[in-house]
Amino acid sequence: MATTIQSDIRSALQVATSTILSRRGGGGGGGTFRAVAVCSFPSRRTKSSSLRLRAFFSSSSSSSSNDAVLKSQEKPPICTADELHYVSVSNSDWKLALWRYRPSPQAPPRNHPLLLLSGVGTNAIGYDLSPGSSFARYMSGQGFDTWILEVRGAGLSVQGSNTKEIKQSANERSGQMEAASKSVTNSAFPVEPQSTNSTIAFAESETFAVKGKESESMVVKGDTTGMPTVWDESRLVMKLTETFMRLSERLSGFLSEGQSKIMSAKLFDQISKLLVDSQLSGRFNDIRDKLLGLLETRQNSSIASQIRDLSQRIVNIIDESQLSVSPPLFDLQERFVSTIEDFQKQLDLIVKYDWDFDHYLEEDVPAAIEYVTAESKPKDGKLLAIGHSMGGILLYSTLSRCAFEGRDSRFAAIVTLASSLDYTSSKSTLKLLLPLADPAQALSVPVVPLGTLLAAAYPLSSQAPYVLSWLNNLISAEDMMHPELLKKLVLNNFCTIPAKLLLQLTTAFREGGLCDRTGTFSYKDHVHKGNVPILALAGDRDLICPPEAVEATVKLIPEKLVTYKVFGEPGGPHYAHYDLVGGRLAVEQVYPCITQFLTQHDSA
Repeated sequence: MATTIQSDIRSALQVATSTILSRRGGGGGGGTFRAVAVCSFPSRRTKSSSLRLRAFFSSSSSSSSNDAVLKSQEKPPICTADELHYVSVSNSDWKLALWRYRPSPQAPPRNHPLLLLSGVGTNAIGYDLSPGSSFARYMSGQGFDTWILEVRGAGLSVQGSNTKEIKQSANERSGQMEAASKSVTNSAFPVEPQSTNSTIAFAESETFAVKGKESESMVVKGDTTGMPTVWDESRLVMKLTETFMRLSERLSGFLSEGQSKIMSAKLFDQISKLLVDSQLSGRFNDIRDKLLGLLETRQNSSIASQIRDLSQRIVNIIDESQLSVSPPLFDLQERFVSTIEDFQKQLDLIVKYDWDFDHYLEEDVPAAIEYVTAESKPKDGKLLAIGHSMGGILLYSTLSRCAFEGRDSRFAAIVTLASSLDYTSSKSTLKLLLPLADPAQALSVPVVPLGTLLAAAYPLSSQAPYVLSWLNNLISAEDMMHPELLKKLVLNNFCTIPAKLLLQLTTAFREGGLCDRTGTFSYKDHVHKGNVPILALAGDRDLICPPEAVEATVKLIPEKLVTYKVFGEPGGPHYAHYDLVGGRLAVEQVYPCITQFLTQHDSA
């Protein structure tokens, strides 16, 4: 079983990563917008159709605020919250989405707002699958001002420097999420519109190269015009030089020296495979050694000139190699272009998805806490928080870090659902991913397209012959979630995950438990020093975070502070990983338990 699952994961990663590498996809532009900006999209239930922009400009010496009302469309269709807010993150152009559910006026008043944190690679939809099972709406119905944070890269969180970019990117993300659902509905094997590997795309375009009369390299493509296109040698030299310069700069701090060497070696290996003549290979190896030496040297105008010269020589070798065999390799230049472009896209992905668990912990969650408390204005400046899966791990880690540094966590109480800082004692199925957690793999496969993988696998897990049926058991126990809700969860709740994030999370499966990015701080070592009441819940059939994993962290916390409960009975019903926040019986069993605990600790 384990071998089969690992094989399925490896195969799916290869296909889905090729898909992502063939696209540039992207959320919005960069910019230098440093304000804490909020775009509040009004609910469809209200009469107002305006967008409220509230920006808090701050500096080291003073702060001020500006309010403005702008005409706009309603919030993105995928968002089912009453309001959609955006908050900036320091040292980043990310704008984090906060879904807000206003408390019911019929419910008893509460003293603290409630912040919900989701699991790895998931968005807010898991907390609001439908009106009848929505955890977020249940809590707002109990009187809590409820907020769901979507961390960077998740859901409707976007990159943008102004309100227009944020609105545009949010609506684009909403459309992409809805399109993914429709593609599965209309096809047993859904694929994205541009999901071909670029090398295959070149082959399918029937591209071939020929040599002109005046030694001018030409590329002739099988288009409808039949007109040949001149091979742009200077442009290729420029692209290759640009690639080497980026590696020399170590992608402006995104790569360490060791990682830069790995990526450089990978590119040279890919180029060398294109050469068939041994003599040319020898010349290429000589150039490679010189370039590797230059890439380790601090950049200056002389280095840049030498890199360009060596890039020109590589292009010349490719040109000669094409004619060095009989018959000539007509497509060699196109294959070379494909190699360079694919490699550049991979570098772009490394930059685009350059964050790990500590970025969430140190930047995203604090930004959300600051914003939510500023909006809800609790008298003591604190809030309540619930975290599912990685969301709970973030809450535990916040308590640990704050206790170690002597800071107030600003939590009045927390609830963790299927979360642990140490999985070593459990039989979590996530341990199957450990053989794939090679640091070099984070460079070869910088992202794991979890949403794409699950969308592609859904027909195979939900329809005969059910070859991937084991996936459903990881998400929900049998008969615990309506098929349509399970479908919505699988197709709309999952996102692309940076490999760097997964690599850090895998430390939770090794001795010592989850560590910071340096590997020197173990979060479990200080979680016992806090003073925040904790409710830790587990599902009896949770294969991702089994009860023994949850209990391993519970045992580290003083008994007077923690309450532990496992949902599920020997004869059923049973609770898997997502049933705690969306299962058909959660409204009757889990939600009231959480409400009772939070009410107990909601004193002013």
